[in-house]
Amino acid sequence: MKGRRLTLMGLATVVVAGGGFAAGTFLQQRTETPQTVVAAPPSAQVRSGLRQAEELSSAFISIAQAVTPAVVRIEAEWSAPPDEAHAPLWLRDYELGRDSVPWDELPELGGGTGIVISTDGFILTNGHVVAGASRVTVALSDNRTYEARVVGIDPTTDLAVIRIPTSGLPAAQLGDSDSARVGEWVLAIGNPGFGDGETLDFTVTSGIISAKGRPIELIPQGDDARDDFSTGYTIEDFIQTDAAINPGNSGGPLVNLAGQVIGVNTAIASSTGFNQGYGFAIPSNLAYRVATDIIQFGKVRRPLLGVAIANVSAEDAEVYGLTSISGVLVEDLPEDSPAALAGLREHDVIVRLDSQRVDRVGQLQRLIAQRVPGDVVRLGVVRFGDSLDFRVRLSEAVIDGSAGPAAADSPPVADLGLVLADLDRQAAREYGYAAPGGVVVSDIAAFSPADRKGVRHGQRLVTVDRVPVTSAEQARALIRAVPRGRVVSLLLTDPDGRTDIVNVRVP
Repeated sequence: MKGRRLTLMGLATVVVAGGGFAAGTFLQQRTETPQTVVAAPPSAQVRSGLRQAEELSSAFISIAQAVTPAVVRIEAEWSAPPDEAHAPLWLRDYELGRDSVPWDELPELGGGTGIVISTDGFILTNGHVVAGASRVTVALSDNRTYEARVVGIDPTTDLAVIRIPTSGLPAAQLGDSDSARVGEWVLAIGNPGFGDGETLDFTVTSGIISAKGRPIELIPQGDDARDDFSTGYTIEDFIQTDAAINPGNSGGPLVNLAGQVIGVNTAIASSTGFNQGYGFAIPSNLAYRVATDIIQFGKVRRPLLGVAIANVSAEDAEVYGLTSISGVLVEDLPEDSPAALAGLREHDVIVRLDSQRVDRVGQLQRLIAQRVPGDVVRLGVVRFGDSLDFRVRLSEAVIDGSAGPAAADSPPVADLGLVLADLDRQAAREYGYAAPGGVVVSDIAAFSPADRKGVRHGQRLVTVDRVPVTSAEQARALIRAVPRGRVVSLLLTDPDGRTDIVNVRVP
């Protein structure tokens, strides 16, 4: 009743404020016999708005259907955390149910999203999704899973390329991120789940491009860098969007209304760790350039202009005779750098690269990075009010840590994580079986392939690939004979007679 009183008070207040009726009069009018109300047809303006909304909704549906098959889920496994205090929060709260598993034997798991960029198995993702991983697993939209090889990682852009051993995949179409405009509708697609059907497999969110050219100091440099690469080569010129991007969506595509990937979702600005309306994506033109080099050469060949640069301030614009507060100030350059050899000097302000206006540092870095070593670029420069043009042949930067994969080319060989024993009389009593005979799972490694598929400690192993097993030695031999990457089928029973069929891919 309290809610109804509040509603009626609200109605009475609105009516009194708008039309001067008393509350009692309004309620009395409501008791009279209601008259038939005929709804007026929507106006032409409303109909036009509805058509536009329906067209936009149809576009979103079509884009999601077209792009989602090329979006994959990535699961990465790292070496174990050194102790419980340094373990991630989710792992500290995980109920192992086995006191015998020490913390230093537990792997650390993480994941993200990837974009299939070629039909023969190349996948683009963020570097931080797979960097340092000992094993990387990819799940496709049709639920097939593969172990992936890390082809290469570029720490200066936080991009990576991995590959799975298959072909005939649906590949996403990369668009022109330079032509993307602020205010343009975009979709962010992610696949953050871990295949359990409950953790947000394939999410699609919508929004607009909020800004371009955002530097957010995401990629570490110098002493703070995870890899030993030279300070100053990182590129941060992100596309900002309010399409919701949450943990696990790293590496997923930012897609325009033409269904083209214009960015690789990478980071969010948030005080909670979850989306608060500020998401950031690496522009697709830069991502394409990096991915192409990694696929062809196993590393990124970074073009070098050879200048130390800074954004222009209002005071700089006044001193150097600029017509606007924009451009990139040359603060320093070695005598043998490509820029110096072409004639640039300290205090020059770069305002144009070829036909494109240059406004800021991140933009110039991105435009240079989209070229290849040996390319000749034309720089428009303002030197204390004078406009000059220079032709610069780009050399190749030497960046330690940018070449090659962070993980081994071939994941380590491992078994299913099962410890098998003969089910003798003592074991039968221990596990609750009526009679001895056969094989029992006496232990199972935490987070191992069998553990993740639900094999339980104390189950009896009946068959391996439909072959009955009578001893632990025979079962181990059958499992070891299964080629890597193939699926082995296990038939297991519990003491109460319940049967489980578990199909596990051999790593």
